[in-house]
Amino acid sequence: MILEDYEIGYGTQAIIPLSEDKTMIYEEEGEYIVDKPANQIINYNCNYYGSSYDGRCEGTRSLTGFRSKLPIIIEESRNIIFFPTNSVRRKQSTWIALNKIASYHKNDKNSYIIFTDGRKIDFDISMFSLENQFYRATALKSKFLDRKLLDKNIEEK
Repeated sequence: MILEDYEIGYGTQAIIPLSEDKTMIYEEEGEYIVDKPANQIINYNCNYYGSSYDGRCEGTRSLTGFRSKLPIIIEESRNIIFFPTNSVRRKQSTWIALNKIASYHKNDKNSYIIFTDGRKIDFDISMFSLENQFYRATALKSKFLDRKLLDKNIEEK
């Protein structure tokens, strides 16, 4: 199915560029092609959920101290966090949902991910880079959840 716009939801697994203006979306419910670049889909969804891409990046920097290849929180209430496989300055960066990864493995020179629904997708990213990006996204999630818990405890007092 080809879509003009796409709203990232809890079932979104990966956003993979097919060309400069077409992107494959993998969801638990199926696969979709969107007639937009992957980074534009990410930007749209940051705005859709109440921030800008730059604002999401600044939030990640503030929480983690990371400076490049930043994971971002797309939607706060459901902890939807995505991380890029490459520098986002490259138009062909793939975005992966942290909460949908069951495991990841080495595959020759690259790696693959097994998602929580059992789907396996190969990625053009080294195991070292994938582990690093997974670590960064997990660190962001941990810092974010710690902050949410702290805020909740302050509200209850």
